[in-house]
Amino acid sequence: MAHAKNHDYHILPPSSLPFIAAVATFIMLFGAVLWMKGMTPWMFAIGFVGVLYVFYAWWANVVHEGQTGDHTPVVQIGLRYGVLLFIISELMFFVAWFWSFFKHALYPMGPDSPIRDGVWPPAGIEVFDPWHLPLINTLILLCSGAACTWAHHAIAHENNRKDMINGLALAIVLAVFFTFFQAYEYTHAAFGFSGNIYGANFFMATGFHGFHVIVGTIFLFVCMVRAMKGHFTPQQHVGFEAAAWYWHFVDVVWLFLFAVIYVWGR
Repeated sequence: MAHAKNHDYHILPPSSLPFIAAVATFIMLFGAVLWMKGMTPWMFAIGFVGVLYVFYAWWANVVHEGQTGDHTPVVQIGLRYGVLLFIISELMFFVAWFWSFFKHALYPMGPDSPIRDGVWPPAGIEVFDPWHLPLINTLILLCSGAACTWAHHAIAHENNRKDMINGLALAIVLAVFFTFFQAYEYTHAAFGFSGNIYGANFFMATGFHGFHVIVGTIFLFVCMVRAMKGHFTPQQHVGFEAAAWYWHFVDVVWLFLFAVIYVWGR
């Protein structure tokens, strides 16, 4: 009884995962540098596999903790704060690319003077028409976000697991369509990544957003599998709540990308 738990906090047991994560990340980044220098990519691959293992093992531990009752209301508040801070950090990452795009759009570099002598988009760049495929992709992603909200409402307010699974399945299918259309758009771009600042900004901003869409799709898929296994209740669904928040963050960032880069940036 001397060690009986008399508080609402979760004291984590000792784990080697943080150390493995640090070592694997170092190997992956060091291997990436060697790969870029023309050497073998095997060190990068080994580090990448190690990082993926840490992702799986660490999140599996978190899922197990939630299923065994360690995620008390106090712990859930801490988890929500952590997810919120993570999303804010991701948001600031995109702010940097928006900043770069605005800077070069408002003060385009010209051939003779670094200020105001240029044009935007740069001469010879044929940009996308925002009212065709980009608009379709916008509607697809918004519908995916709506399906995710339907799933969230189903489990949080109605304890309806069937509607939750259906909503997640619809959100995932629409996310896959979005990724496919984005890749199709890239293959038909009339400009490249290198050689012009417009292409660099466009592909970095939209490309990283596409990467976040893929991560969010995996996040939603894991939640759907967990729901099929009977996980999540109206009181215990922080994991899915985090996925929903992340997916809505992806939605909002795309709305800004569409408005700024595709419409205003023309």
